Amino acid sequence: MSSFLRKEVTHLYRQCLRECRKKPAATQSHFRTFARNEFEKYKDVRGRDIQTIEHLLRKGRRQLEIYSSPSVKDIL
Repeated sequence: MSSFLRKEVTHLYRQCLRECRKKPAATQSHFRTFARNEFEKYKDVRGRDIQTIEHLLRKGRRQLEIYSSPSVKDIL
């Protein structure tokens, strides 16, 4: 994986964790667990599979946008 994509993945993960802290204290662990599971689900994607990584980054950004909405209070 190129260093640029590696930075993008790390940046997205950190954004997810920052958004978790904006949620109610009782549900923050649910959001952290969800984010961790989503990233671990795709950890076996090869670094040379640039198109898949870019697709997953776009998908992750869309999910982050949805879940960072103030109206979303919990995730299961």
